[in-house]
Amino acid sequence: MDFLSDWQQPLLWASGFSLLGAAATIVVVPWVITRLPKDYFAQKERIVWRESSRQPAFALIGGLLKNLFGLLLIILGLIMLVTPGQGILTLLIGLMLMNFPGKYHVERWLVMRPGVMRGMNWLRARRGQALFDVPPDHSIVD
Repeated sequence: MDFLSDWQQPLLWASGFSLLGAAATIVVVPWVITRLPKDYFAQKERIVWRESSRQPAFALIGGLLKNLFGLLLIILGLIMLVTPGQGILTLLIGLMLMNFPGKYHVERWLVMRPGVMRGMNWLRARRGQALFDVPPDHSIVD
């Protein structure tokens, strides 16, 4: 019984963060999906915004902050795997925020799964946005 009393406060905090993360997911994910260009996943390669930036210092600081936030989400997602919350979804969002080689191909592979593309297009249609273009080299089959 001592074990439970020792961990009561951290578990309450972790549960609160999990609940906050779940609520934020409900708001943020549709917002992001509806703001992506409709050809976001149809391009063969992604244009790296850091290389096209006119302010390299801002791009470097922005990229560093984005990667740190992604790492934080991965850590919180791992915690939420054992506490109430959206652990897997938080992990995926953290991975999508971070920069690593081959990330765009992983994103495209994940999005081209039938249920994922259908769900994302459903969200876009509900918000009055054009549906995502399917790349010519992919076919979505159920």
